Amino acid sequence: MARPFVLVVVVIFLASPSCLAADDLLIPRPATAAPALTFGEGYTQLFGDSNLRLHGDGKRVHISLDQRTGSGFASQAAHLHGFFGASIKLPSDHTAGVVVAFYMSNGDVYEKTHDELDFEFLGNVRGKEWRVQTNVYGDGSTAVGREERYGLWFDPTEDFHRYAIRWTNRTIVFYIDETPIREVVRSERMGAQFPSKPMSLYATIWDGSSWATSGGRYKVDYKYAPYVAQFTDLLLQPEPDHGAGETMSPARRVAMERIRARYMTYGYCYDRARYPAPLPECRVGAEAAMYLPSGEARSWDRRRRGRHHRRAGADSAL
Repeated sequence: MARPFVLVVVVIFLASPSCLAADDLLIPRPATAAPALTFGEGYTQLFGDSNLRLHGDGKRVHISLDQRTGSGFASQAAHLHGFFGASIKLPSDHTAGVVVAFYMSNGDVYEKTHDELDFEFLGNVRGKEWRVQTNVYGDGSTAVGREERYGLWFDPTEDFHRYAIRWTNRTIVFYIDETPIREVVRSERMGAQFPSKPMSLYATIWDGSSWATSGGRYKVDYKYAPYVAQFTDLLLQPEPDHGAGETMSPARRVAMERIRARYMTYGYCYDRARYPAPLPECRVGAEAAMYLPSGEARSWDRRRRGRHHRRAGADSAL
């Protein structure tokens, strides 16, 4: 009888991302991964003049928002498929209305049929938490939002954390600190709305007062400015695509499902008010009972109590 008991313990142990073996959880970077680029080697400033500052011989980039302007930068080249990432430290204190975006897009080339892959970090009032939103657009499908939002299991203002996207012709995987949090699989149902054209990598900080925190209830308060987002370890690694796509290991998939069950606070597939019939790629099962008709998680506050965290519960950042 001892053996079944041991097996159960092992399964529970593997369910925690922090407990998984390092080899199982490390992001599957290319075998010939390029070193992180300095700013001058791979990027160019988009806007914000003096609100973008370089540190550490161009290996660290600070972009800031004040009452005058936000700021941002982009990669010098566009790429079709690859692995793209950065270590990011977000502004602290009162950040309501502030949006920090780390994303891929080709909107400058394909104005009406652009593709986009988003990490958007949504600020909050003092003492409450940043939220992370991911989104996917393809072939100009901006009228069809595929947003998912997550709480975080750490304080993103205390230290750098790594955010990355791996994009192949079959899958898109979003990662936070080596753990996958979302996988988008290309399918006939999704059609041309799966991104398929070369994209550049962008990082911006800007005023999203109209929507970013509690649906626009809380605005940017510039008495706390400047809001500074710090970027380092910028990785832009194009990859040849041989058609097989990324295969996620069982350990990574367990970690991803656990993160999604505990920390996802909104899912477009569960938003029955917005999409009375789920979008074609959505596979909705019994887990839908965990979400309100608005797509918001029913029990986010209860689910998050088990983690070690010093701050109070967060507002919904809609």
